[in-house]
Amino acid sequence: MTHYKFLLFDLDHTLLDFEAAEDAALTDMLLEVGVEDVDAYKAYYKPMNQQLWRDLEAKKITKPDLVKMRFVLLFEHFGHQVDGEAMAMLYEKHISQQGQTYLGAHELLEDLIANGYEIYGATNGITAIQEGRLLRSSIGTLFKHVFISEQAGTAKPDIAYYDWIGANIEGFAKAKALMIGDSLTADIQGGHNAGLDTMWYNPKHHVNNSGLEPNYIVSDYDDIRKVLLP
Repeated sequence: MTHYKFLLFDLDHTLLDFEAAEDAALTDMLLEVGVEDVDAYKAYYKPMNQQLWRDLEAKKITKPDLVKMRFVLLFEHFGHQVDGEAMAMLYEKHISQQGQTYLGAHELLEDLIANGYEIYGATNGITAIQEGRLLRSSIGTLFKHVFISEQAGTAKPDIAYYDWIGANIEGFAKAKALMIGDSLTADIQGGHNAGLDTMWYNPKHHVNNSGLEPNYIVSDYDDIRKVLLP
């Protein structure tokens, strides 16, 4: 075992399969409201939604703005007006029922726990959605706690988010904590801001043009094991 004790795992794109969850939830929601060209709506929504999350990280918009705006913008693009809050609630209902995880995520967490690590979730998600998905996933019961940004009123990469985590973990020490996630702007930047070591989970082999230097770069769960279970 390494000198680390506290492993802070990002959820979406790291352990939870967000693409599968989003696709299933959008399909179900759009069919429920009578959209015929579901594929066209999804093709427009996904990059637009990703940009809104980047705007949230950059503090250009607030979480309530994001939740209300994304479906208004989606339907406006196709010439329709909708109630953004009502659509957000409908989407929340559908995506909170999606518990897809990546193959091997459950086994990885079990191995880490068996070797003495404390496992925590650290996510910039919406509480009702993330709690519902974890409940339906194979990994939800493996975390000692899951820290959801909406509950903190602050989000990765803010130092305040990590301060909140540290204040709620007994015996927490930054020197013994490792932030693990796929996002350079949220997970790695956030870990750096908070003075934590970081592990960039990069299964798609993206080029790092951020100027950030993670302590570790891994491309699959076996790579994580090689670092943490030497």
